Amino acid sequence: MGLPGVGFIGLGNMGLPMARNLLKAGRRLVVHDLNPAVAAPLTAAGATFASSPAEVASAVTGEGGAVFTMLHSGAAVREVYTGANGLLSACKPQTLLVDCSTVEPATAREMSSAAAAHGCDFLDAPVSGGAPGAASASLTFMVGSDSDAAFAAATPFFTQMGKPPVRCGSVGAGLAVKLANNLALSLQMLATAEAFSLGKAQGVDPHVLAQVMNVSTARCWSSDTYNPVPGILEGVPAAREYEGGFATSLMLKDLRLALDAAAAVGAPTPSAEHARRLYRLSAERGFASRDFGSIYAFLEAARGEPDSISVALAEAWAEEAATAAGESFDSGAFGEEVVAAVAETTAPATATTVKIGQDGKVVAPSA
Repeated sequence: MGLPGVGFIGLGNMGLPMARNLLKAGRRLVVHDLNPAVAAPLTAAGATFASSPAEVASAVTGEGGAVFTMLHSGAAVREVYTGANGLLSACKPQTLLVDCSTVEPATAREMSSAAAAHGCDFLDAPVSGGAPGAASASLTFMVGSDSDAAFAAATPFFTQMGKPPVRCGSVGAGLAVKLANNLALSLQMLATAEAFSLGKAQGVDPHVLAQVMNVSTARCWSSDTYNPVPGILEGVPAAREYEGGFATSLMLKDLRLALDAAAAVGAPTPSAEHARRLYRLSAERGFASRDFGSIYAFLEAARGEPDSISVALAEAWAEEAATAAGESFDSGAFGEEVVAAVAETTAPATATTVKIGQDGKVVAPSA
């Protein structure tokens, strides 16, 4: 008897290679995507294309069966699971439903309740490792599951697409961990890009800088595995003009989700808020569909006029503040005042001593 069948819905830069690895492992695979053409490599290798999520469910669900989804938004997840032709309209009891999308933790909990009403187990299992990890079956799965048995049953599927999964807690915990991870990743990539841009501006060979950084205190995934500088590594988005990979628009989505989560629990995230404005500015200047490592190209394009970024960031901050206050925003109102304010940031700072209380909070600043 062969391995239980599996369905996969959402065949983008991540979903396609993940589904391919399940097929390589010997699984009977049924797939669906809004764009049937993207499934061609899989159907040529033996997979079956279904015309709807409901058709996927009819083909593979039941005891031992599973359906994985990798979608772009919470709205898409709700439609695929609970829409008129969604998975739950045809899903048999005792099916594993595993969503690998990066969405709001609340969406995962909502889908879990809907799945339970149909006798199915739902797990949230967002991933880390990017397109290279998906292609090489080395992804890290961060799993939220309310059931020990469901997690155990899903593990063989996970290990055919990546490393042994990490159970983070109950449903929604996988997404909470993923959002924290991607918040850190956004800052890590930005810092790496700025460091390489600074090195290049000072005449340092990027290969030499990479050689040093990758064995020193600045070593990180964004440098040694996914370097954003063209010519440093092969097989990464920077080697193909930032095509494929993890789009800047998707990083912006994840930062929005992380910042919304932070606001809900009162966690301060000032660096991430600044990073979001920079990635937004990069997207507005043509890098939205390019891999988020293109933040390096964005910085390089601004070399020689760094104040242009500072002015744009100041404008973005002011626009956000006006919107939050329910006021209209006129960018022309900034003019020379913004330029003057940016110039002031280069002036020598006045020394200030800040007193910190035993609870770690600022008590009062003193000159």
